[in-house]
Amino acid sequence: MQLLSDENLAQLSRLQLTAKQIVEGFLIGLHKSPYHGFSVEFADHRQYNPGESLKNVDWKIVARTGRYYVKRYEEETNLRCYILLDHSKSMFYGSGNETKIDYAKRLAAALAWLMNGQNDAVGLYTFNHQITSQLAPKAVKSYTAQIIARLVQLQPEDETDILTPLHSIAEMIKKRSLIVLISDLMEDDDKIIQALKHFRNHRHELLVFHIFDPKEQNLDFKREAIFIDSETHEQLTINPWQIKKVYQERYDAFYSKLKDACHQMEIDYNPVSTTVEIQQLLLQYMIKRKKGL
Repeated sequence: MQLLSDENLAQLSRLQLTAKQIVEGFLIGLHKSPYHGFSVEFADHRQYNPGESLKNVDWKIVARTGRYYVKRYEEETNLRCYILLDHSKSMFYGSGNETKIDYAKRLAAALAWLMNGQNDAVGLYTFNHQITSQLAPKAVKSYTAQIIARLVQLQPEDETDILTPLHSIAEMIKKRSLIVLISDLMEDDDKIIQALKHFRNHRHELLVFHIFDPKEQNLDFKREAIFIDSETHEQLTINPWQIKKVYQERYDAFYSKLKDACHQMEIDYNPVSTTVEIQQLLLQYMIKRKKGL
């Protein structure tokens, strides 16, 4: 039985290559940044294992106790991460060459590749109106291929309710983890905030990448247009310039409310346009974490 079609296999190969290139570009950018070295800060000690390099032996402890201990750095500590990827139907919109789901897949693949590459355990949940797949976190480099294979198979669904699966996932993840949510968050803002709060109540660290298409932000359409709801298929014919001011006011209020709520809950909230290079996005994020912003 062939689990992936020839088209899926081609997509898998392209996405693996893209993830590798994104991460390599990110690492080059990181090396050039003034914050190079953030990932090798001292974390703690572990007992020395006979036969390994003496490079990181803490000789002060040896002199004081006669026992050999090795300095561990942040890049060696075990991080458990879950990537939560929304593939509800609104995520399949794109005004240019790339849809939101295409961008989200590339971001998810790059994050998985990066985390597995530094021996962190990374897993995946995909969801629309329900949880559609689940891969438990593993710190195995070959595991990235399984995660990417799941990503290339994602399809839209007519029914959408991202909040129910988010609450379910929050209950399913028992151990404290880093939760990376990638979604366009097309839902009532109060309900989104309640779902995010559910994760924080379980003491998870939460990182949100709020994906949007540029035309969703600025409603930059030059002529009368028919807008079709991707989920209900309801159609509305309007002149965009007539409603642009009110639209942008409500759009900005929506983002501001989410940003403020995330700040209060100590959630790292990142609105991201699909036009932003992912290497640059990752670099900016790591610099921001280093500065504690």
